[in-house]
Amino acid sequence: MPFTLPAGSDVVVETEVKHSRFITALRRVDSPDDAHSFVDEQRRLYPDARHHCWAFVTGNEPSERAERSSDDGEPGGTAGVPMLQVLRARELVDVAAVVTRYFGGIKLGAGGLVRAYSGAVAAVLDTAAAASRFLSRERLELLSLDVGHGTAGRVEAELRGRGITVVDTEYGAEVTFTLATKDPEQLTAVVAELTAGAGQLSPAGVQWVDVRPGSP
Repeated sequence: MPFTLPAGSDVVVETEVKHSRFITALRRVDSPDDAHSFVDEQRRLYPDARHHCWAFVTGNEPSERAERSSDDGEPGGTAGVPMLQVLRARELVDVAAVVTRYFGGIKLGAGGLVRAYSGAVAAVLDTAAAASRFLSRERLELLSLDVGHGTAGRVEAELRGRGITVVDTEYGAEVTFTLATKDPEQLTAVVAELTAGAGQLSPAGVQWVDVRPGSP
């Protein structure tokens, strides 16, 4: 299954190889336009750096996936493609990595550059993994649940407390929760318990959903 990052905060790690500094920033992006904006932002953040190499992967289904990379002035194939290969190997989607290089005066050679750029991306991914930042991206069944306004707050808190993914909440005559699950039978049992048998789940389609590890 693919993995991604939550939106809202970057992961940044700096590595050094023969006095060259490699500052790697990792961000959740939801489109190629988002990824290019991220690259432009890093250029503005480090305007005096020699290179801003990048790679990104977006899209859930293989048929809709976009993968791009750039060496940004490094010898062809020594930066962007190795970075992209690391993202692919970790099964990441909707993620962009930018490696900013400050040249340290010692040439690394083609092999050294490949190792430096791929290693920089691997280091930022390891840091994100150690901090439990990654979410799994899963194609889950959606089920809707209608509850009264008086019990909606308690029911939602209980659902979230049990790790159930609440995709959407709509307020009308009743409160309608859209829930995502890979185990409808288990979710049905949980809802029956929380609503004393009154809550009924209705099919609401399927969707790719970001899921915390251990969610039902």
